[in-house]
Amino acid sequence: MRKQRIGILALQGAFIEHQQALQRLDAEPVLVRLPEQLQGLQGLIIPGGESTTISRLMVESGLFDSIGKLALERFPILGTCAGMIILGREKPPQSVKTLRAMDIETTRNAFGRQVDSFETDLAIPVLGQKLFHAIFIRSPVIDTLGTGVEVLAHLPDGTPVAARQDRLLATAFHPELTQDLRFHRYFLSIISEQG
Repeated sequence: MRKQRIGILALQGAFIEHQQALQRLDAEPVLVRLPEQLQGLQGLIIPGGESTTISRLMVESGLFDSIGKLALERFPILGTCAGMIILGREKPPQSVKTLRAMDIETTRNAFGRQVDSFETDLAIPVLGQKLFHAIFIRSPVIDTLGTGVEVLAHLPDGTPVAARQDRLLATAFHPELTQDLRFHRYFLSIISEQG
């Protein structure tokens, strides 16, 4: 069986950790820095990092429009932390150019600065009964959910921190910073789905 070729946006941020997770799942990660590197991929990961920097570099490299077009064509995309901001819409006043592909509105650095980062165990039913250890680093939150967006996980206070819309997947936390591969495996299963 052919390995799934998954692109990882490698302009800035935690792309190496995603690469390592995909390798452990026997997928073929492809680091993407130019639009032509999107050819032949079955999915794409937009990693965590600095959302304004990632967005600016996407525009400068020509990737912003190319990825936006793919998202409209039901191409599977996983956005983690900054990637979640870029997939959806930032709450006004907006300082990041976003794809607006996912019908969510987010707030950047919702929990405060780096020193306010935290870890917690989340119930994520699509991953099974075992709790998922989630790492939040200067993380956003989802403020508004559109129709067709399914919440996959939320904090104890009800704040949504992971969501799916069709073949788009977004998390406020960093699944690539744990040894738990279930979230990446779930993304690969979305890619494998027919239709």
